Formats: sequence, C-alpha cells, structure tokens
Amino acid sequence: MAISVSELAARTPDTRDRYIDLLRVASLATVVLGHWLMAAVTADGSVGNLLAVVPQLQVLTWVLQIMPVFFFVGGFSHALSYRSRPGYAAFLRTRLQRLLRPTMVFIGVWTAAALVVQLLGGDGGLTGVALRLVAQPLWFIGIYLAMVAFTPPLLKLHERYGWGAFAALAGGAALVDALRFAAGVPYVEFLNFAFVWLAVHQLGFLRADGRVRAPAALAVCGLAGAAALVALGPYPLSMVGMPGEKVSNMAPPTFALLCHALWLVGAVELLRRPGGRLARRPAVWRAVVAANGVAMTAFLWHLTAMLGVYGAMLALDVPLPEPASGAWWAQVPVRLAVAAAVTGLLVAAFRAVERPPARRAAPGSGAGAAVRGAGGSGPVAALGITLCLFGVLGLSMVGFGGLLEGRSAVLVAVPVTAPAAVVTALAGWLLVERAGRA
Repeated sequence: MAISVSELAARTPDTRDRYIDLLRVASLATVVLGHWLMAAVTADGSVGNLLAVVPQLQVLTWVLQIMPVFFFVGGFSHALSYRSRPGYAAFLRTRLQRLLRPTMVFIGVWTAAALVVQLLGGDGGLTGVALRLVAQPLWFIGIYLAMVAFTPPLLKLHERYGWGAFAALAGGAALVDALRFAAGVPYVEFLNFAFVWLAVHQLGFLRADGRVRAPAALAVCGLAGAAALVALGPYPLSMVGMPGEKVSNMAPPTFALLCHALWLVGAVELLRRPGGRLARRPAVWRAVVAANGVAMTAFLWHLTAMLGVYGAMLALDVPLPEPASGAWWAQVPVRLAVAAAVTGLLVAAFRAVERPPARRAAPGSGAGAAVRGAGGSGPVAALGITLCLFGVLGLSMVGFGGLLEGRSAVLVAVPVTAPAAVVTALAGWLLVERAGRA
C-alpha cells in the first residue's frame, strides 16, 4: 500500500536537512516558471524568446537562472547517498531510478507520438517546433547523469583535498575559457560542461561536510566576478542561452556562469536558517514532500503542457497578442494557470513511474552476495550510464523531429540522430538496471 504524503512527512527524522529538500523543489519550480514565461509564441505559430524581445529583462536571469542550485543540492545528496551505499552499481541504480524511469517513459511516449505525427504529415508549424523543443530539458538529465557517475572519484578527491578539489575544477574552467577566447582553440569549450557543472556539484560535497562557512564572501566574490567578466570580457549579460547569440553562458557553460553559481550558492546559504525554519512548518513540509515525489515528472512534461496550451489557443482561434505587449502580459496569468493545470494532469498520468518499485530480497542476497557481485557489475553500470548520458544529451539537441528522415545534430563533434539517441539511452538504462540488481 502506498504511503500518504502526510504519513511520509510525519515519519521524517529530525536529523534530515529539510532546507535542502525545499531548495530542490524551489529551484525546479523556478526553472519551470522561467520556461513558461520565456516562451513567446506568435499568431503564425513561431516560437521566440521573451528575453530576446525585451533584452532589458536579461538581468533577471542573474536571480532566476537557478539551475546551479539544483546541482549544488545534488552534490549534497549524492555525498550522503554514496557514503551510506558505497557499491558503485547499487549507488547508481538507487540514485537513477527516480530519474531515469520517468525520463524513459517521457522519451517513449514522445517517440511514439512523433512517429504518428510524421506518418500523418502533421509535423509543420507549431507541432514541428514542439517536436524539437520538448526534448530540450533533457540536457539537464544528461548533466545530472554525469554528476552521479563521477560522484565516487570526485568525493574521494573532496575528502582528501576539500576546497582544493573545487579550486582545481574551477581553475580548469578558467583555463578552458582562456584557451577558447584568447587562443581560439577549437572544441575546447565543450570541456566546461564537465568543469563548470562538476565544480558546482563539488560545492554540494563541501556543504554536506559543513565546510561552506563564509556564504557572504562566496556570494560577494561570485557576483563581483560575474559582473566583471560580463562588463570586461566576451560574456553576454544573460545567464541563459539566447537565440542567435555568438557566445552563450550556458551552452557550453562559461567561467562567468560558474561565478554566477558561486553567487547563488552563497545567497541560498545565507538564507539557510530562516529557510530551515520555514521548511519545518508542518504544512510547508507536507507540500515539499508532495512536490519532491513528482518533481521530475513535472519537469519533464512542463514544456509539453505549455506548448499544448499555445497549440489549443491557435486551434481555437484565441487571439495571441504581440509578445511583451500590454495585452500579452495581461494574458500571462491565465496561460500560466492553464499550463499548470495541464502539467498536473500529465503528472497524474505518469507519476507512478517516478516511484521506485518495491525491492524483494533474492535468494542468496545480503552483504556477502553484494560483495561478490560488486566487481562484475561496476563496469556494466559505468557503460550503462555512459550510454544513457550520450543518448539523452543527443536527444536534447536533435529533438523528436526527423525520426523518419534521419535528421541529425552535432553532439560535441559527433553527429547524432533521434533514433540512435533513443536506442542508446534505452540500452544504457537497461544496463544500469541490470547492474544495480546484481
């Protein structure tokens, strides 16, 4: 029998850091809201970006580009999880079940829908754009997979060097930008997908061990560093990707984005005490528990919901005002409310897959069996997560459009098609599941 949210909230031990759970929910909710607001669909079905229409709003990304907080929280959680379950394959399966199960269902449903749409010849206009855009949030899943995969070795470096391990990753990010912008070295910028995001993840390790002791200094240095880089260097103002820009702080990430992450981490740590008190309120904690239980499903489907709302408006001939006009802003609360309702329906339909299945002890299971199986399952798990990583990242770039035509996108320097990305991600997930069960 499933445990109710109230029961689960009541069973929470006093030792649990509830503020971390609150940050996880708040960061994802901010990302979802930001995506909904940035979508600027016009009457002809084209999709633009509100920040490109009103460039003055780009400064808001210095507060609302909060994805680094989610990766910081991930580092905290992964450190505690691996220390309680040090076997690599079992750690991967435990951490990835609630991530990959809803992701694979999302990929499966959209792959089937895309095939039907293309066979019927309906992949033009907003539908064609949707087939590409709905896959974009998968980049986050890919980066998170890499963080989980590298947790064991990077946690060892953290335990040995502490802030030195973070400094090495941050130094790597700075060097990559120097080689990219000063020396013009081709393709080197893609290394910062690892250096920048793993450095943010490393901050979570430091938080888990109580070593983030000067959050005000962290926030001030991060904010000053980001401001200086944007003012004096080749970095754009926006901390999210903008259409047509020559340099993006996000894809691939830059050292300016790492400074932005330092400012955000310092800021949320400064709010730790009042945030912790808020999270301990029974009603707030029940809401956090409920939201955490469906967070990944809601994140995966939120763009589907918003584009579905716009598609319904076009089909019903509901007027779509010019983006950023007074009428457009007046329509925003209604669009957001309907998008939230549609997301709720999608969560209700798919939330069950986010719950890990009950585990049963197999004959011969136990500590001894786990030790015997650890040697052989580790490489299988590593191969599985690598395939998942490339499949999911590839799909985030190419989208679900062109499944039948073999349309491709370039992942670093490798062309990838949607069918290949789907098969690779599915094969990797099955390997992770197999290794974890061992």
